[in-house]
Amino acid sequence: MGRGRRRLAAAVVLALSAGLLTGCGDDSGVPVVTWYINPDNGGQSRLAERCAAAAGGTYRVDVQVLPNDASQQREQLVRRLAAKDSSIDVMSLDPPFVAEFANAGFLRPFDPADTATLTGDVLRGPLQTAYWKDQLVAAPFWANTQLLWYRKSVARAAGVDPTATGFTWDAMIRAAESQRKVIGVQANRYEGYMVWINALVASAGGEILGDVEAGKDASPEIAGPAGDDAARIIGDLARSPAAPPAMSTMGEEEARSAFQSPSGGFMVNWPYVYSAAKESVASGGIGQDVLDDIGWARYPRVAAGTPSKPPLGGINLTVGAFSEHPEQALDLVRCATSLPNTIAYMLDAGNPAARGAAYDDPGVRQAYPMASVIRQSINDAGPRPITPYYNDVSTSVQITWHPATGVTAPATPEESAAFMSDVLQGRRLL
Repeated sequence: MGRGRRRLAAAVVLALSAGLLTGCGDDSGVPVVTWYINPDNGGQSRLAERCAAAAGGTYRVDVQVLPNDASQQREQLVRRLAAKDSSIDVMSLDPPFVAEFANAGFLRPFDPADTATLTGDVLRGPLQTAYWKDQLVAAPFWANTQLLWYRKSVARAAGVDPTATGFTWDAMIRAAESQRKVIGVQANRYEGYMVWINALVASAGGEILGDVEAGKDASPEIAGPAGDDAARIIGDLARSPAAPPAMSTMGEEEARSAFQSPSGGFMVNWPYVYSAAKESVASGGIGQDVLDDIGWARYPRVAAGTPSKPPLGGINLTVGAFSEHPEQALDLVRCATSLPNTIAYMLDAGNPAARGAAYDDPGVRQAYPMASVIRQSINDAGPRPITPYYNDVSTSVQITWHPATGVTAPATPEESAAFMSDVLQGRRLL
């Protein structure tokens, strides 16, 4: 997850040009470190060039681009690592998959001596995703979170302040209804929907899965007060006039389109939407008045007296367990996750840094006027369940909570818990 809305064409170009980093068919004897990345705008490839140059030519980097979809990225890597593929040196891994890969023995743990270097000043949210069984198995590279985006004119007309400490989902739904506007969300049956559900459950003080280290014997906790709160909010919005058309097929880009339209009022989405709106102005897709009308705030609360737990996305860097170049791979990870390079990558690729100090950089603050809100939201974010069975957990939730118009409390959380337990115990197949 995270930005997720990258152009496939750019990814293809990167894949075809990866040989420029390595000099494909290199016969010089210099080790070639292969870095499997999620698609971006070329920022990781440019970072790979800088790190290889900084290493003084002691290794080269070959960048291999994975599919756009996070689940497809996971599937491709799992197949290779199950076959003990030694060509996988470094991976850009979606945080929810770290526990699965580590538990299967696919990741090379970092030595305690590297812990301070790889985790220093890393914000609390992404740091939670970097460990498995008390071992550091991943280095947070970039992190992500969702903000509440709102049209200033709509909030003003509705008499609400989305930046107020106690602003809730219920208040937002009422405000949108009063102005006959819609709320952009991600409610298609995909990982983005799981992100929303998890954020609501966590913001209500609960969790989807408890006792995660018990593996398949972990306890589904979604059936309870927090799950009921999440179901009520989702169902209320889906059956409300504030629901956008085709809400149950809506992803990040569909939510952005609805928000930028004349009917847009509010939206929860990743920070990339702000730069995307500026690009839309430049291309003539929307007017400057729309961009000027966009405000931002922390993710809305479930209960006015309880701080929200915003979604957490991003990418962690990991070293493959079967790598033939572990020292060079570690050097690349150290280089890529250093503070100067995470700042450079944030400005280049538009993906928020995992290190808190990056948000004090003048260039970052100029490019991201909401930098302080992003940093605090990432720090306070609620990760999705950290379990080796995450794919089963996520898919179970997506199946039982879709479509959003059918979500009710307590029926949906109870069905979800029973279904998830059956899947984990092998009594049902996905």
